[in-house]
Amino acid sequence: MLIRLDKFLSDMSSLTRSQIKEAVKKGRVSVNGNVVKDSSLKVSTTTDVVNLDKEEIKYNLFTYIIVNKPSGLVTSTSDDDGPNVMSILKGIPTKDLFPVGRLDKDTEGLLLITNDGELGHRLLSPKHHVPKTYYVECAKPLGDMELLMLKDGVDIGDDKKTLPSKVKQVEDKTILLTIEEGRFHQVKRMLKAVNNSVLYLKRISFGNLSLDEQKLPKGSFKILDEDEIKELKRF
Repeated sequence: MLIRLDKFLSDMSSLTRSQIKEAVKKGRVSVNGNVVKDSSLKVSTTTDVVNLDKEEIKYNLFTYIIVNKPSGLVTSTSDDDGPNVMSILKGIPTKDLFPVGRLDKDTEGLLLITNDGELGHRLLSPKHHVPKTYYVECAKPLGDMELLMLKDGVDIGDDKKTLPSKVKQVEDKTILLTIEEGRFHQVKRMLKAVNNSVLYLKRISFGNLSLDEQKLPKGSFKILDEDEIKELKRF
């Protein structure tokens, strides 16, 4: 695909169009090893090698990013309700990017951000049964009966009970809960349905993506590489 050089750099960098024009004028941009001075030059997104400040800029139609969301940020692309998760993506062009699903403002953990609408829809569709695992700290200990109820599905006030889930007890008040739905405040409502409440909630996996907090500290992000993207799409 042939596109203008300024669009290429606008799509793949955090520079504005005016900053791109200035960078081109100053000789900071090269195409296939040759410095160019015309920002309207047509370049191929697949075969041409574009460098900005001697660093190669690759054109990727879709971007896939995982974020370790801290508490206090809204899962949104708008600032209307306060600081949002997009603010974590320092230096990344956020045009057309969106969070896949939601994490409550006080919920932490793994969040996928992309501009691939088709993949986002598939991952969120209930018919595809994409598992999401949460680390849950509860207000009260959970007994065998409560654990069984969570596994079988509970009435959270919707038209039907939640689907069966997987529950692993870590401690008396701590569980790992795996669900295949994404209803509004679902985990909190499930715990309320067994006469309990959530004190702390963190998503630790989504599909075949897992949170490694040593490599991805709270408040940081990672752009998925080609192998990780293939695994994500294969799921």
